[in-house]
Amino acid sequence: MSYCEIYKDKNIETAERFVLVMERIAEIETEKAAEEPYADYFQTVSHFILLNKEVLEQEESGALEKRSLAECKEWNKKLYGDILPEHYGKSYANPAYAVEVLGEEFGGILSFLYAEIRAMIPYAFEGRKYNITILAELFCEVYGCFTDADGVSKKSVEQAIYWFFHDYSEIFTEESVQGMVDPELDFFTGIVMESDLSDLSYLYRYGAYISDDELGIAAYLNQMSESEIQAMADTYTEGYRIGFIMGGKDLSIKDTVCVEYPIGFERMVRAAIRNFEKMNLKPTIYREAVSSFGNRGNSKRGCYATSPNKQYDYDHKSDRAYYFDKAFVERRLETLKTAYEAHKEKSYKHAGPAVIEVFGEAPFAPVNKKEAKQYSEKQNQLNVYHASQSGQITNQYIKGEERSFTIIAYPVPSIGEKFEEIFAETVKINTLDYKLYQEMQQKIIDVLDTGVKVHVKGKEGVNRTDITVSLYPLKNKEKETIFENCVADVNIPVGEVFTSPVLEGTDGVLHVTKVYLNELQYKDLEITFKDGMITDYTCANFADEKENRDYVHENVLMHHETLPIGEFAIGTNTTAYRMARDYDIADKLPILIAEKMGPHFAVGDTCYSHAEDTPVFNPDGKEIVARDNSVSILRKEDIDKAYFNCHTDITIPYDELGTITVIRADGSSEDIIRDGRFALPGTEKLNEPL
Repeated sequence: MSYCEIYKDKNIETAERFVLVMERIAEIETEKAAEEPYADYFQTVSHFILLNKEVLEQEESGALEKRSLAECKEWNKKLYGDILPEHYGKSYANPAYAVEVLGEEFGGILSFLYAEIRAMIPYAFEGRKYNITILAELFCEVYGCFTDADGVSKKSVEQAIYWFFHDYSEIFTEESVQGMVDPELDFFTGIVMESDLSDLSYLYRYGAYISDDELGIAAYLNQMSESEIQAMADTYTEGYRIGFIMGGKDLSIKDTVCVEYPIGFERMVRAAIRNFEKMNLKPTIYREAVSSFGNRGNSKRGCYATSPNKQYDYDHKSDRAYYFDKAFVERRLETLKTAYEAHKEKSYKHAGPAVIEVFGEAPFAPVNKKEAKQYSEKQNQLNVYHASQSGQITNQYIKGEERSFTIIAYPVPSIGEKFEEIFAETVKINTLDYKLYQEMQQKIIDVLDTGVKVHVKGKEGVNRTDITVSLYPLKNKEKETIFENCVADVNIPVGEVFTSPVLEGTDGVLHVTKVYLNELQYKDLEITFKDGMITDYTCANFADEKENRDYVHENVLMHHETLPIGEFAIGTNTTAYRMARDYDIADKLPILIAEKMGPHFAVGDTCYSHAEDTPVFNPDGKEIVARDNSVSILRKEDIDKAYFNCHTDITIPYDELGTITVIRADGSSEDIIRDGRFALPGTEKLNEPL
């Protein structure tokens, strides 16, 4: 069964409605029944909808696959042009402009509606007439509110939007779950496996925004030999396979793997899919969120492309606030349970994600706009509740103790003129001798296992970090260990030892002068901990202290009032650090690599979230017993209190680091790192790149 056949019945069911609603939208494009200043808005958005109707017709006729590269570029510009930075200042998708032109009462919500309508682009390329139809009907319903003889009512507009998301919640949730676990949804797999990858027009078949990065990386990979491509794919898929072995999990009972990748990497992904097939795994691939329902604008997951405009994403990342209430959340959770139940066999046999990330784009420092929708305090609490409950439901069907993952990252051309050199260095970093690192890291672990605490201090005059971490007490030092010896499996590249610290007695301040977390930049990020829980936080991104705190609360604490330290780690990949320094790209590296370039602390869940009871062993045979903390253990009493569904790593780079010292029960101590350099005998090679 092909992708379009899965949606065939819905499309047939919708065919007559589609014709009627498009006829109405063609009328709206030319009539001026709505009063100014709203008439121009409705005409502009109507024109955009009709562009997508044309794309859908091309998809249905097969014309999309026959377009020239020049035609593809022209249409990409038509569909995404008005949200590009150079045009965004006067786009209705910009809430600041919409409020300026349309007024405070309706500007924000109409900007939100247009952002939601923009989901029609991928729907058109995928042939999903049903999804386009219901969005077009919502648009017409809102238009009707503005042409009512009695005048427009804000409540009627809000209710139209609210009930749209409430009524169609089941459909949207079903599509989301099915996209993750059902390999028969093969739109993306078809592009990867069947396209002529030497003709870059295939990139535009996704319906995503295609920038010079997508074109550049696809062209670059096309120049590589088959053996080079296969080596990249092997590193990626072997990391996935080894992750199951190291975690003591049975890969043979699984049928599918969720392949997440950036558009442009199809040559590598094609080779990887063939590798997975040898493991008896079929690929599932879903698109990054295009609707507020799926949390659009918050992160890049699934199959994704360069953002046309990160400020646009940031402006609309809280758009769910227009309809997010208790009734909606309960409905959403109910439909999530129903969707998983409908696909429970496929869910049980789903192995987890294999992720390719990219880095190199200019760091993004957002502008906070008062016109952009924000969650209320009550909605923030609901977000926390929703994340917790949906995480629990997902874990019932895709069990944490049975699934695994892997993540690998590569640069994109926008990293600069030395892109090819940096790419080659990244490949080198991703394939470092893990045996050598395993041995050196074991020497670090052997000393860490003698301690009761670790003291981490920043470099004097540069970094204000001063934090003491409590360690899990070992009962049997011959068979148990506190830290995991992390080599290149689930987290590629190699290079860290990590643990779940004891929260009680973990106190102090974590500070970094500049860090890039989840595509957002932070200046002078500072977090204070007491008994392992966040008690205070700030940064220096904005002139106003409240803005700084709100920024950290929303994007690091993820709306929680506090979070525990879920992980303490010491990164050992000094080769990656040297690359970052030599090419001046430290601020462009992803967490995946940055976390290996110094000690890091993760706030949120532990690394063993939802799988704490599954034994994990180091290569030396010792069991890693520090898998829980006093928060995660609450799952045995009340699971709602145990998990936060977030885990954000914050790294102190070597050049901001003073010392990492192990403190023993008898008061003696030993430095792991002194003056930013590894100090233990047997770890000298780690200092060579420094």
